[in-house]
Amino acid sequence: MSEETIILKNTFPNFSNELIQEIETNSSFQYFKAGDVIMRTGQYIKSTILILKGQLKIYREGEDGEEFLMYYLQAGQACAISLICSTKDQKSQITAKVVEDVEAVTIPLALMDKWMMNHRSWYEFVIYTYRTRFEEVLEVIDNIAFRAMDERLEFYLKRHAKACGCKEINLSHQEIALELNTSREVVSRLLKKMEQRGLVQLHRNQIELKI
Repeated sequence: MSEETIILKNTFPNFSNELIQEIETNSSFQYFKAGDVIMRTGQYIKSTILILKGQLKIYREGEDGEEFLMYYLQAGQACAISLICSTKDQKSQITAKVVEDVEAVTIPLALMDKWMMNHRSWYEFVIYTYRTRFEEVLEVIDNIAFRAMDERLEFYLKRHAKACGCKEINLSHQEIALELNTSREVVSRLLKKMEQRGLVQLHRNQIELKI
């Protein structure tokens, strides 16, 4: 059993042996460094990507460069939007940026329909991915529509901590402000209030979550 087979089986345990073999035969293993942008708004998607290790940030980009965070991707996951774009051969409406060094498998567009018909485990994975991301985006929309900025900030920090599996968030106040579409001054003021309440501890370019 090859090292690639072992990694795929461990990361995607619900994939059938036949599907694992097809992935190995027809796909390519790639590596991306933190900070790399691997998908840009407006480009045509010719493949979808399975994450084996690391973390990706999926977001929308405004005309003035502001960011709207949609969700994070970790090992064992795939981008639902890239799956949709692949089946429709459409331009991407999102940007994907590497947060932590990523090891991934890229799967050619031409295999999507075939695998949906021939591999039940792939079909179930795609449907699960659609449902999970839809629910996560709904949660983000609810957060924006119905919560005040202090609640949005707390939600954002908890979500980021959950995604990285850590309590230390290595982001500047400006980076957080950009993703929440507000000013750095507002973020700094609200973080100071959270620190006074014992919810966080502030360090230089790092926020330690206490909740």
